Amino acid sequence: MKVTFLRPNIGRLANGPYIDEGRMEPLTLGVVAAYTPADVECVMYDDRMEDIPFDESTDLAAITVELYNARRAYEIAVEYQRRGVPVVMGGFQPTLVPDECLEHADAIVTGDAETIWPTVVNDAREGRLQRIYRGGTDYPQPGGVLPRRDLFKGKGYLPVSLVQYGRGCRFACDFCAITTFFNRTQVVRPVEDVIAEINGQDRKLIFFIDDNLVSDHEAAKRLMRALIPLKIRWVSQGSIDMTEDPELMELIEASGCQGFVIGFESVQQTSIRGMRKAPNLSRKFKGWDLYARQVEILRKHHLQTWAAFTLGHDNDTVESIDATFHFAEENRFCFAAFNILMPYPSTPLHKRLEAEGRLLWDGKWWLHPDYRFNHAAFIPKNMTPDELTEAVWQCRDRWNSRKSILKRLWDFQTHLNSPYRLGTYLVYNKLYAHETLTKHGMFFGNHHDSVLPQRQAS
Repeated sequence: MKVTFLRPNIGRLANGPYIDEGRMEPLTLGVVAAYTPADVECVMYDDRMEDIPFDESTDLAAITVELYNARRAYEIAVEYQRRGVPVVMGGFQPTLVPDECLEHADAIVTGDAETIWPTVVNDAREGRLQRIYRGGTDYPQPGGVLPRRDLFKGKGYLPVSLVQYGRGCRFACDFCAITTFFNRTQVVRPVEDVIAEINGQDRKLIFFIDDNLVSDHEAAKRLMRALIPLKIRWVSQGSIDMTEDPELMELIEASGCQGFVIGFESVQQTSIRGMRKAPNLSRKFKGWDLYARQVEILRKHHLQTWAAFTLGHDNDTVESIDATFHFAEENRFCFAAFNILMPYPSTPLHKRLEAEGRLLWDGKWWLHPDYRFNHAAFIPKNMTPDELTEAVWQCRDRWNSRKSILKRLWDFQTHLNSPYRLGTYLVYNKLYAHETLTKHGMFFGNHHDSVLPQRQAS
């Protein structure tokens, strides 16, 4: 038997194909492949940078589906089903909107796939594939199983190894799909399993892809203590409340952390409260000072911050979005993501906007043939959708200009703290600037103007 694992692209540019130059290893597929029975052949194709050989013989097509690549995933499914190959989908989309995925797949896996995957493969082998498989694990990669990294060889990924310590987050931000998927919980692997995986790597730069590595401070400290002897460099995603724990911050620095992606989301306290972003409302640092004390602690520990913002909340205006840009530039963040607030399906935000009649694109912007990447998908309260799209675009455009990149460089506690950090700043700012400006306005799917066919009932 042979299984073909597939990572879909987002779509295509208006003037031709899109190749993701900032692509990282699809760790999810490597993990699931590792749980495939040993007598089954596994191959993997990444639609972000290579053509999928649809005519190559295979017995099962396994597609990981996220919201932004859902339309392309359904196009890929059609090609395999036309050739008589059954399709199984897993990932966020099948869990959040299972009925939609079932219109295009022969089977879906909801939740974490590791322990249920061998059953899926054996059912496919015996011709009795079920429509829905409900996965779940006590923690990621149970049994100390290591990802099939051999599947990533030769595909031109960025020179960083992806590793996972935990999944989920304990906070309840109303726009967040992570909160919905994991129901406000976080589970972590045994530290010894993580260390064994890192020691098996050739690279010394690790990206912990955890949704919030520091959601549980004590669990994070256990990992940091174990990382210190390895003398690696690492980055991850985390909430800004980490700055309230001095011991945690000391361990983060000592263990080789280069920086975090941090969801600042907004520079308005009213918006933070409205979205229920609890970690941004500090209990230790009383009073609203635009994160000044938290940012200074990050700089003290030489962390290069990737600040993430969601723009378009009910208290936002064109002026407050402009103020967000100035806040990020004045704090000389290494990178920043100025994101239009997007209503992810099944989240409290999506349900509220739907009830208020404020969703655009028939409520399913990720499938609508006319929707384009980085455009507003709902009606904001204090501006038009086009004004929101333009205001956020202006933030991105100015942030990625040479003038802004040069201005933000001059921070001796972060970007100029070492030659390595300087190199990171220069190389990745150039890469992400190109990617950000290239992707703006792209269509979802390779055939955005066509009707998506649905799976034919067997």
